[in-house]
Amino acid sequence: MRTVNVGLIGLGTVGSGVVEIFERHAEDFRRRAGVDIKLVRFADRDPARASDLGLPEGSFTTDAFELIDTPDLDIVIELIGGTGVARDVVLAALKSGKSVVTANKALMASHGQEVMDAAAGYGVDIAFEASVGGGIPIISPLKHCLVSNEITSVVGIVNGTTNYMLTRMSEDGLDYDSALAEAQAKGFAEADPTADVDGLDAAAKIAILASIAFNSRVAIDEVSAEGIRPVSSADVAYAAEMGYAVKLLAIARRTPGGIDIRVHPTMIRDSHPMASVNGVYNAIYVVGDSVGETMFFGEGAGSLPAASAVVGDVIEVARHIVRGCLGLVGCTCNEELPVRDIGELETSYYLRLLVADEPGVLGRVASVFGSHGVSLASVIQKTDTAPTAEIVYVTHEATERAVRAALEEIEDLDIVESVGTVLRVEDL
Repeated sequence: MRTVNVGLIGLGTVGSGVVEIFERHAEDFRRRAGVDIKLVRFADRDPARASDLGLPEGSFTTDAFELIDTPDLDIVIELIGGTGVARDVVLAALKSGKSVVTANKALMASHGQEVMDAAAGYGVDIAFEASVGGGIPIISPLKHCLVSNEITSVVGIVNGTTNYMLTRMSEDGLDYDSALAEAQAKGFAEADPTADVDGLDAAAKIAILASIAFNSRVAIDEVSAEGIRPVSSADVAYAAEMGYAVKLLAIARRTPGGIDIRVHPTMIRDSHPMASVNGVYNAIYVVGDSVGETMFFGEGAGSLPAASAVVGDVIEVARHIVRGCLGLVGCTCNEELPVRDIGELETSYYLRLLVADEPGVLGRVASVFGSHGVSLASVIQKTDTAPTAEIVYVTHEATERAVRAALEEIEDLDIVESVGTVLRVEDL
């Protein structure tokens, strides 16, 4: 049996998990998968990591490009992250004739076309299952199992940090700052949580999923992204009172006018399976014209779940190498669908306003909504703290552009102290 040699760049959280899985199951791979895979070279900027993992003497380097130049390597695993050095490393590995396995969502969301073209040009594989959903299999199902479908929508809870925070805000009434502090203390959130709480992490993931699902390249800078900073425990409580849960959703839909793609906190019916996805768990809901509704659920981050997806890719690429069939499924973005402006979105909205507690206020606000073609489904005065009152509105379906124009005008009314949270309401 031909031995497939693998080099690993990046010995952090996921990289250490990859080493652990190989130590535990390398012999099983021969028996179950029919391939003999050896993890033989390692690179990281920090030599202490190699020491902590007890790597074989002479197998470690601090120079990623030295690892790539190792002549008998077949596969390079890139777990550096980011789009700077990681891009150079991946392209160099592909150019050297080595297949690449990566968990790098930022790279694939920003430079996916370049990377996929390079792999095809050099006749090798690029695999990136762990870039979305951690241990949840989703990229392979979209590329293989569901390829007979026209996928109409992909909706995901794909960020464990924000899902944990919103769960704590819902179940225990924590405010945003307390929920974030707890997530950081438990290691679920970074010291700088910007990528998570502002929706940027989720935007990269939905860009990748949309590109595969709709066969049309979507880059991260084309995704409209809003995070959960404006969401308060009061909003979460009001939503629950109305039969909804608040989740940070990454949404991509195929429409007659192009791809509707966005990330934002969203109200969904508490009866939908996505509403019960709590804590650090992720879920991805896919609808196809033949298969109907499917949902993929599991741990979306962490050392071993993400490493599981990485090693799964390594085994699949190793099979291709042994059988001489590299490049079987490369880039499938052969359509050029436009990305719709979010102003064209049509949905319902939850709106919270602080207004003067006096007669005629509701009428004046409703008049502004009406002048912009926004119809109100319900109006509730939630608190009475004279001289102000908190009003919660839920609209019928309206365009994003119309709602934003109405709110801009309402904010200038002398009877309005502030326009608070705006949440989109999705019927999944």
